[in-house]
Amino acid sequence: MTAPARVPAVLVFAGLDPSGGAGLAADVLAIAAQGAHALPVATALTVQDNNRVHAVAPVDTACVLGQAQALLDTCDVRAVKIGIPGNRANALAIAGLLGRLRERQPGVPVVLDPVLASGHGDPLGEGDPLEAMAALLAVATIALPNEPEARAIAGLPVAQLLVTGGHGDGRFVTNCWYAGGRLVHRWRRPRLAGAFHGSGCTLAAALAARLALGEGMFEALSAAQAYCHATLAQSFAIAPGQRIPRRFIHPST
Repeated sequence: MTAPARVPAVLVFAGLDPSGGAGLAADVLAIAAQGAHALPVATALTVQDNNRVHAVAPVDTACVLGQAQALLDTCDVRAVKIGIPGNRANALAIAGLLGRLRERQPGVPVVLDPVLASGHGDPLGEGDPLEAMAALLAVATIALPNEPEARAIAGLPVAQLLVTGGHGDGRFVTNCWYAGGRLVHRWRRPRLAGAFHGSGCTLAAALAARLALGEGMFEALSAAQAYCHATLAQSFAIAPGQRIPRRFIHPST
């Protein structure tokens, strides 16, 4: 028998959501569904369900760096996905680590989900989330803010943005891709009824996986959005309130 082909790895920095709807649990499933493998590094432990975040405990910065460095010393990381850092110290440490990674892999893509608060406005870390996010925006290849997040980070340096329109109104959701401050492309899909837990995690993780597989940015963005929409269309309930995207489905473009 021939040895199986090596699966591209995505280094993931995110929090642990015990509801399984967002954070590391969401990232692992979304990345696996694309055909890549997640290397999950925990940045924070959270107390939450599918609707609200009740408490967040950042992981010690040395532990975050230790988790990541052990993987970087062994694995061939093809892309990075970042969710909540937990605090500014973790954000700065992650940014520094990625700077060193790029010294040996200049083109490794970094996908940032710039989460500033939960969908209900609950804090997702200690300190000012915008200060923590600024360091990560500086090293991101692309950030995927929703419209309120995009307004909050306006003026901070980032090479590319996909501004998602799920928080808006109307029959359709429009996502806009900007590069160098210029609108490059728009995608429009029918707005689905209901509220969803972890849709941003799903989209960002899927994009990182598609980039790890070697796709170009336009192709990867198109495939990740199609996959995310399908997970929401097939979502399920675990309790009243926000639904859980059905992530382990075959990606479709």
